[in-house]
Amino acid sequence: MIEFPDWPGSPSEAGVFFDAEDVDFSLPDEAVSSAWLLEAIRDEERTAGVISIIFCSDEYLHQMNVQYLDHDTLTDVITFPYSDELISGDIFISIDRVAENAIGHSISFLHEMHRVMVHGVLHLIGYHDDDPEKKAAMREREDHYLSRLALKG
Repeated sequence: MIEFPDWPGSPSEAGVFFDAEDVDFSLPDEAVSSAWLLEAIRDEERTAGVISIIFCSDEYLHQMNVQYLDHDTLTDVITFPYSDELISGDIFISIDRVAENAIGHSISFLHEMHRVMVHGVLHLIGYHDDDPEKKAAMREREDHYLSRLALKG
């Protein structure tokens, strides 16, 4: 696991917290998204710690991908877990990638954003997508949780 220093003002109690780096972006209803992600963690029979979701640009996330993971590619999400017991970590999401993916899949930006957010949480839980079988299992869980969000909306 990568060790990062605590950010000034980092939350100390469990929950999902949202921030932005180098972009002006916020979700329309952070409370609904936060509650939905926490419910997904409970449904996976895990305990939530502190999860920070940081929205950023392609450039910002690309630099992180190169610096921390030695991958010289664009990506929509990078997840940094901080605990093996609690579901805690940072999830960095490129709003540029999410927007492009939404157009490419003919879905709404917000739908794709929620897919990427739950994808990051599933990585924190321990799901992987590094082979076709694991990727299919992760996609099934994403679809499951997205359908539950749609029922609330």
